[in-house]
Amino acid sequence: MHEFFPLIAVGAVLGVISVIFIIAYLTIRKQKEAIGFDRNMKDSEITRRLLVYAKPHLKSFILVLIIMLFSVSYDIIAPIIMGYMVEIIKADFAMSELLKLVAIYAGILVVSLVCTYVQAIVLQKTGQKIISRIREDLFVHIESLSHNQLNSIPVGKLVTRVTNDTGAISMMFTNILVNLVKNFFIIIGVLVAMLCLNYMLTLMVLCFVPFIVLFTVVFRKFSRKAYRRVKDGTTDINTFLSENLSGMKIIQIFNREEWKKDEFDRKNAELGKAKTGEMLVFSIFRPLVYMLYITSVLCLLYLAGRGYIKDFAFLGQVITSGLVVTFYSYINKFFNPIQNLAEQFNWLQSAFASAEKIFTIFDMTPEIQDAEDAIELESVEGNIEFRDVWFAYKEGEWVLRGVSFTVNAGDTVAFVGSTGSGKTTILSLLCRNYDIQKGQILVDGKDIRTIKKSSLRKHFGQMLQDVFLFSGTIRSNILLGLEGVSDEEVMEACRYVNADHFIDRLEKGLDEPVRDRGNNFSAGQRQLLSFARTIVHRPAVMILDEATANIDTETEQLIQDSLEKMMNIGTMLIVAHRLSTIQHADKIIVLSHGKIIEEGNHAELLELRGRYYDLYKMQFEKKKLLEA
Repeated sequence: MHEFFPLIAVGAVLGVISVIFIIAYLTIRKQKEAIGFDRNMKDSEITRRLLVYAKPHLKSFILVLIIMLFSVSYDIIAPIIMGYMVEIIKADFAMSELLKLVAIYAGILVVSLVCTYVQAIVLQKTGQKIISRIREDLFVHIESLSHNQLNSIPVGKLVTRVTNDTGAISMMFTNILVNLVKNFFIIIGVLVAMLCLNYMLTLMVLCFVPFIVLFTVVFRKFSRKAYRRVKDGTTDINTFLSENLSGMKIIQIFNREEWKKDEFDRKNAELGKAKTGEMLVFSIFRPLVYMLYITSVLCLLYLAGRGYIKDFAFLGQVITSGLVVTFYSYINKFFNPIQNLAEQFNWLQSAFASAEKIFTIFDMTPEIQDAEDAIELESVEGNIEFRDVWFAYKEGEWVLRGVSFTVNAGDTVAFVGSTGSGKTTILSLLCRNYDIQKGQILVDGKDIRTIKKSSLRKHFGQMLQDVFLFSGTIRSNILLGLEGVSDEEVMEACRYVNADHFIDRLEKGLDEPVRDRGNNFSAGQRQLLSFARTIVHRPAVMILDEATANIDTETEQLIQDSLEKMMNIGTMLIVAHRLSTIQHADKIIVLSHGKIIEEGNHAELLELRGRYYDLYKMQFEKKKLLEA
């Protein structure tokens, strides 16, 4: 009966652990219900898509696998050597035999350390190559998204996907996967070795395996949900910071710091709760596995304490002191990888949650895509035609209603009208930033949907009201990566649009640093730089969308002079509220509620005494009041 006491004790301990586990399960379940997460993507799908990036580096992973087998051999052989040492010391002490075993042990240890080092180097290089490819593909995919799609995704979320989330995946390729495989090999190797040495003691250890499997499956389920919540919270905070740090001046101007602080505190508290939930899941799993480990060791020591250490047969199996030492080491090596699985699963679920977020971006099909037979547009004369164009940003809410007009090559055409009449939309549609629902848009007689996007857009130069300048220098912002353009050509473009007036006064000229969004330059200076940028790229059609808005009088005169020069380059389309800037246009199109209500030159429209006349009269009277 006493021989079965260890198994009875094991059953009792496992019963206690099961109760603890059930309580922990219910605790996490309550938290899960509060979180309210839904599973979005299966692990098998995530794994399959990640393996696509790993496949080109298959040879490196095979090399790591071979090296790993040598490294694992230490964990399998070392306990056996230690057991033999105990037997040698217990029996007739033979120094030569002992030294021989020590030398073998040291040799295996050195080989294991070298293999581990080489394995880490190969994995780091391979992992970084994979992550670089994922980042590159993700950035290229984001570039392919339409304006409408980009407007629907906060910038902070995209930044998090490209930086934080790819970093989490990097850990999976450089550390997690190899350790999972290594620990799997160690567990299998240890079990085989224990079965060969003493199958009854091995069966005692295996009593714990069903519980380990159960704990691991449940842990995997809840850790994934917890990590999703952490990722969502991190993304939310990054999005908040990206937006509010950019708009900090407005927050300070309106004295809304306290309000924004409260908003940040709420988001920060949500992330804190998510982190707490993640720690709760992790803190329950590892102690449970550790309890199983301690229980198995106690059972082994109980057998030794009952006298079995003196070559006593336990259920027909001989137990020696050397065997006890070997099994003690094996139990440690059996449970240690399982305990490590907690941390590795922790990181793995983080990586899977990040991969899920990244693949969500990848799964966004670009709304504007080239047709299979799309053509290259080698050159553009500048003839433009809208044929009964209907367009809506949201289904059923028409912004343009049957708009039709023509623009001859080399002409300057202006669009005027009240806010929301569709002026800017027309220019966006021409560059195919959005696709129309009905009608046709033709450039030189070709439907723009039959032309490759990149080929179409390279012939258009856009100058917007909100000029975006990148961190760098004036030169880099004008060229935007365009090669084969000399400094003299850049300065010639600057002189052409009067940007040289302020560039020549700068200490470093074209090499003058440009800070975030060009905030070290005035609005007028930024606009002149955008003009120079357009001239350098030599577009066939130039688009100005409110380019003269919010400009001081002195700079407006420079810009007006620049516009008159640019009108002689090619076709020009202008949206302007200041009618003084478009009086010399060849054609002025007046829009209202998405329809063209008037069309003609400045003089013709004044004679009509319609909507354009009213707008002109309103601005003229306003100007007289300001001058008075």
